[in-house]
Amino acid sequence: MTADQRTGPSRANAFAGLRVLDFSTTIAGPHCTRMLADMGAEVIKIESSDGDTMRNRPPVRDGYSTAFGQLNVGKKSIVLDLKSAEGREAVRRLVTTADVLVENFRPGVMRRLKLDNASLRGLNPKLIYCSISGYGQTGPSAELPAYAPAIHAASGYDLAHLAYQPNRHQPDYCGIYLADVVSGIYAYGAIASALYQRRTTGEGQHIDVSMLESMLSLTLNELQSAQFPVKKQTRPQFGPVETADGYVMIAIASEKSFRSFMQAGGHPELISDPRFAEYHHRREHWAELMDIMETWSRTLTSQQCLAALDRHGVPCSAYRTVAEAMADPQTAHRQAFADVEDGGGTFKVLNQPFRLSGGNPAPTPRVATLGQHTRAVLADAGYSADELAALGVG
Repeated sequence: MTADQRTGPSRANAFAGLRVLDFSTTIAGPHCTRMLADMGAEVIKIESSDGDTMRNRPPVRDGYSTAFGQLNVGKKSIVLDLKSAEGREAVRRLVTTADVLVENFRPGVMRRLKLDNASLRGLNPKLIYCSISGYGQTGPSAELPAYAPAIHAASGYDLAHLAYQPNRHQPDYCGIYLADVVSGIYAYGAIASALYQRRTTGEGQHIDVSMLESMLSLTLNELQSAQFPVKKQTRPQFGPVETADGYVMIAIASEKSFRSFMQAGGHPELISDPRFAEYHHRREHWAELMDIMETWSRTLTSQQCLAALDRHGVPCSAYRTVAEAMADPQTAHRQAFADVEDGGGTFKVLNQPFRLSGGNPAPTPRVATLGQHTRAVLADAGYSADELAALGVG
């Protein structure tokens, strides 16, 4: 490994000089703004006196949540009471210096506070205002309450996933909030696009991100089969393949990988078997093919099976825990994790999963305490000592 590979390029600064006002809470919005912060933007997280609810989500050490830290490291934190006239006025002052505003309140909340896009546009025509919500800002479902599990169900994702589970009749529980993460990524991409467009037009715009549609984007094949139903679902299912001491995942997604799998498993004759030689026939007889191959895999330990598959270039993996994935030498090589710190100590957060030759995204290694930057940010906005006192800023 070269010195450049060990240390990598300098920290990304693509968004250096940009100011982001972050009103978002929980996961989707904070995930988006964490990405902006990692790319060099100044992100000012605006919280109530109670703070983002994620500040209390486990794991918590000495009162500090690492779940909150992973989503919000590198941001400044200020406390404002948006229900008060003084708090709303502070937002308006900050908006005049901002490039981006991100919020994920239920549609209508910011309008009632007169902090919506239309109300703020006159203060700063260049402002890019991003709203993330369950169903979008308008329409018959717009104001319904929405959290990721409800969106998973509403989007069809849960039942689409169920269709690939043999002999299952009840949707799975899903504790991983895909809708939040995907929506945050789409919001980040939309903001980057709007910033680029602003270079030409000189004007900002409103971005409306729907969690429902973000989840629909994960059902690529299902969107088409919903329009053009097939008589029988014969798509190959890549699932656990049994070994002598557990299971491995084998993904046979190409003709080359199919042939390699047959060679690795000692069944080269199946390459020309009429049941399997052509892809469309293989789809029809997939379960039969996997039953045959498991007569081979069950004679090997998982590690022996993986070694044989690797020798033949077959895509495969052990089933690992997240802790095991974090310990993979590949993630160390990629510098996939950064050490950050809060009041409870040091912990690791995931870096962004892309690398740029001109500078890598990386978090500023400190998580702000609630309201830590209120005085400094407002003083920079021109607030006098008396005005700060009127806002209750000590």
